[in-house]
Order: sequence, then C-alpha cells, then structure tokens
Amino acid sequence: MSVHFKPAFLMLVIWTALTGLIYPALVTSLAKLLFPSQANGSLISDQSGKLVGSQLIGQSFSDPKYFWGRPSATSPFPYNGGASGGSNQGPTNPALADAVKARIQALRAADPENQAPIPVDLVTASASGLDPHMSPAAAAYQINRVAKVRRIDPERLRELVIEQTESRQWGLFGEPRVNVLKLNLALDRLPR
Repeated sequence: MSVHFKPAFLMLVIWTALTGLIYPALVTSLAKLLFPSQANGSLISDQSGKLVGSQLIGQSFSDPKYFWGRPSATSPFPYNGGASGGSNQGPTNPALADAVKARIQALRAADPENQAPIPVDLVTASASGLDPHMSPAAAAYQINRVAKVRRIDPERLRELVIEQTESRQWGLFGEPRVNVLKLNLALDRLPR
C-alpha cells in the first residue's frame, strides 16, 4: 500500500501546485497585463475620482432626474451582485403580469404627459437581474422627464444618449445599448 501512497501523494501535491496556484497566478497576471480594466472589474469612477460602480453590474436609480435602467429581480435588494438571477416567472404567470402593470403605472406616474409606448426593457427584468444596459428606445422614452426635472433642453439629452449609445459588439453581436451608469455620470457632468 505504501508503494502506491507516495506517488499518489506526490501527484496530488504537484497537480495542486500547478492547477491551484501556478496556473491561476499566471492567468491572473496575464489578464491584468493585457486587460487591466476588465481584470479589475471594469470599475467606473465619478469626476472626483470616487469609485461609483462597475460598467458590468446595473444600479438602482429612482430619482426622476436620472435615467432608470431595467428592473432587477434579485433579492433581497435590486442589483444584488451576490444573488444574480431572474424571477423565473413565465409569460402566463399572474405575478409577472402584475409586476409589469405596476412598473408601467410607475413610469406613467413619473411622466404623465408621455403617452408613447413604453419599451419592454423598462418593465421586464433581465435573466441575470444585473443588466447595466437599456435600449436606446428606453433612454429616448425617458428624455422628456429627465429634461423637465433638470431644466435641460431635450435635444441636448438626445445628443447625450446618442453619444453614450454603444454599438453591436464587433459590429455583429447583440443590439445597440446604453450603459445606464455611464449615461447618468455623463448627465451629471453637463453644464447647468
């Protein structure tokens, strides 16, 4: 038995060192060298240098002077990075229909003059519950509300939304999108 124990133990030590220490250290070092922002969480700071979030995880904005992103279904609080996941409510689930109706009412109450159709991504949560983006249509829907509250020309906000709109990845994948945190930070930088 001891004849088998020594080689087995040595293999355990060698493979633990290789796969548990050396390989992760090498991959982490390469990632930090080649992709420093992404390797450190794609963090975003405000104009004073204060860390305000990540461009990969949504944040809850409820103040009418800001653009609002997709709803989050994470618990116990919205955009909980430790509890990524959707509500798992199917299209025939009455709870989903009630949640969508409540979100529509909240959007209408925040901007009663806006009778445009509400983009679906403003009333439905993403599968992860952490989506940091919204569609350009969702941003456009909110322009008049934000312009009114901030007393800014709506055309200037339209330009800002266009500036902040990211195109398809590599020109092929996904849809054009607007990062809500980046848009709101750019909004705060606009001259008053």
